[in-house]
Amino acid sequence: RYSFVDGIERNRMPDFVGALRYDAAWGSAQLTAAVHELNVGNVANGAGTGTGTNVSIPHTSNEYGYAVQGGVKVNLPFISPGDTLYLQGAYGVGAQMYTGYSSYTGSYTQSTTTIQGQKFAQYFSDATINPYTGQMSKSDSFTVVGSYLHYWAPEWRSAVFGSYGEQSFSAGARAGQGNAFTLTGGTGFGANSVGTPGTRFYQLSQALRDTYQFVAGASLIWSPVKDLDIGVEGLYTQIGVKNGRVIDTDKDPTAYSRIAAINNGGFVRTTTSDDVFQAKVRVQRDF
Repeated sequence: RYSFVDGIERNRMPDFVGALRYDAAWGSAQLTAAVHELNVGNVANGAGTGTGTNVSIPHTSNEYGYAVQGGVKVNLPFISPGDTLYLQGAYGVGAQMYTGYSSYTGSYTQSTTTIQGQKFAQYFSDATINPYTGQMSKSDSFTVVGSYLHYWAPEWRSAVFGSYGEQSFSAGARAGQGNAFTLTGGTGFGANSVGTPGTRFYQLSQALRDTYQFVAGASLIWSPVKDLDIGVEGLYTQIGVKNGRVIDTDKDPTAYSRIAAINNGGFVRTTTSDDVFQAKVRVQRDF
């Protein structure tokens, strides 16, 4: 018999954030740090589900994640008045929102489809719970960002920017979820299925895979009067798994209902990355 843990994150204390900043004629530099509590509920159905002997799940104790971030802003008036270069990097353990890795959609759901209709989902989780020990295993993430703002004229400006980031889950965290999947009989989790460790499906499933994300873009803004911006922006985003392959749910949407067939060598479409191009038009009036 097995039970489910109420994994909704509950904070009993606020995040603590500190910043140290230096400003000078050349620009500025800043270093920040944050501490983030990770705390969840208890077993959701204490009586257990299924057949067999009840398995006692230990209470999950709260943990603390953290993140550090550093950045510099460099003024470049010798190129053009107002020109600025920005560089920033962040690293976090159990605190993805602070590194910006999940900023595209936010870390408010177990898995998220960054690109509508994309080939696989990313898992934006600060931590996972070991179903046998009840302990949390925190995820790691980092990002690096660079952008350059250039003024062609006082009313015309452009920006180019790019970022790269990665997130990682411990091998033990994924294996623990996989063993729990086996305990349930290998069904019932749909696209969130990790699969049984050692099987082909486990190697190809998208759940809790280590991923990377690359973003690049450029914009052109016209400000005919003060506080009015009219412009266009182009954006390219690529996500991918850091190792191996994953099931392509765009080309093979029924794959997660054929777990047994996949483990027996059945045909399945797979991929290593996905990307999207976007174009935006923006009209903004500040008051």
